[in-house]
Amino acid sequence: MKSHQIILLTLSLVLGQTALAGKSLTIAAAADLRFALDEILDLYRPQHPDAAIEVIYGSSGKMTTQILNGAPYDLFFSADIAFPERLHREGFAVTEPSVYAIGRIVIWSKRQDASNMRLDDLMQPAIRRVAIAQPAHAPYGLRAREALQAGGLWDDIQPKLVFGENIAHAAQMVESEAADVGIIALSLARFPPLAAHGYSVIDDALHEPLTQGYVVTRHGSDNTLARDFARYMMQAEARAVMKRYGFELPANE
Repeated sequence: MKSHQIILLTLSLVLGQTALAGKSLTIAAAADLRFALDEILDLYRPQHPDAAIEVIYGSSGKMTTQILNGAPYDLFFSADIAFPERLHREGFAVTEPSVYAIGRIVIWSKRQDASNMRLDDLMQPAIRRVAIAQPAHAPYGLRAREALQAGGLWDDIQPKLVFGENIAHAAQMVESEAADVGIIALSLARFPPLAAHGYSVIDDALHEPLTQGYVVTRHGSDNTLARDFARYMMQAEARAVMKRYGFELPANE
């Protein structure tokens, strides 16, 4: 490479980093990402030490409503791509919805060995409370309901069900033993303190796929850091973290 090309390349990299220096980024993220995304941000932040990055975790449905009502999120990682698609369709997103992962649901318990549990086992008398996320606005809760319906258990299990505000809350209910068993995200069950208790993956033929997608919001349209982090999520080190937490990933084009 010629000297002037080296100078131009160096200048380009410096200017790119300067453009991101001092920036702030607010991310709305589905609760199933709580542990994986925290680790990814631990890798990303040292590359942009002057950037202020905040993540708000919650249910995808409620965050969509917040964005529609003007919440200042720059980047939205949803547990169901249908929500980013709605935001894009209604003019609240400036990028096309893109798939970043496919999620899975599992049976998990702190009190019992769930490694060989099936959905039918949830009807055992010893299991008094079963936690799931609220299906009305949490994709992982909706998929849990679909699986229970497919297994012919939904009506009979109603007296046992307790509902978390989002999937992380449902997992917390089981971890605190407020519930005996939960149907939670594989990505949460893979977190080392929870993984010590074992889990059983639910057959994905029993529910619609958890196709997870993201968009840059209208609020983040001029935020270069939002687009930079979205690109980073597709890079090898971020993908390695996602895989470790059990996500299936789209081909990296």
